[in-house]
Amino acid sequence: MTDVAGAPTVSPDALLAAFSPDFVRRFIAEPILPPLLRKMMGPGQRMRASQFAQFPPPDGHVVLLGDSITELGLWHEWFAGTPVLNRGIGGETSADLLRRLDTAIGHPAAVFLLIGTNDLTLGVPLREIVENVRTLLAEVERRAPGTPVIVQSVMPRTPRYREDLLLLNRAYQALVDQSGPSVEYLDLWPALADERGDLTKAYSEERLHLNGAGYAAWVDVLRPQVERILTRAEHLSA
Repeated sequence: MTDVAGAPTVSPDALLAAFSPDFVRRFIAEPILPPLLRKMMGPGQRMRASQFAQFPPPDGHVVLLGDSITELGLWHEWFAGTPVLNRGIGGETSADLLRRLDTAIGHPAAVFLLIGTNDLTLGVPLREIVENVRTLLAEVERRAPGTPVIVQSVMPRTPRYREDLLLLNRAYQALVDQSGPSVEYLDLWPALADERGDLTKAYSEERLHLNGAGYAAWVDVLRPQVERILTRAEHLSA
């Protein structure tokens, strides 16, 4: 298997030496942003999480798990008539997801995971991001054995993040390659990146979150995967 850039897949550990958040993220973002974000976004995150706690995840749904990019999707409109469950919370990191799996994972039909862009913004080390996702995959398997988990590549952003995003996505693909048969990697870059490897301008107002055209491009990638998984689940239950 090859990674998003076409190079042979390697282990996540082999990528660590190449991963180095820039000066701004190492010495400004990492020490300053987390407390600011907790103060600004914490109440909203907790209120949304408290709503999730009121509604245990229904069985047989496709769970969309992630941060604001997932949260802001109008999934019941994009997948009308399909059992989808939005479990996105804005501003969250891979560590945050681990703390709220009880309200996201019951007995789902599948889990579509998109996480990591906020980790990069905050300067979280690659090893920590990958280990969090590794733990998350293990927890899903423990709670719902055999559940398909689709690890989506972190979406492209601006040139400043391009190389780190490529490294993180290569590490994700390597992690998936080391995981069980129920875990798959889904590369979103062919649908969302421009020729330079940045988020296509027409898909976003600020090169991070998606507009309608951006979500439409994403859904075009997701839809066949969702349909494949649900069709297989129907056959297995028949």
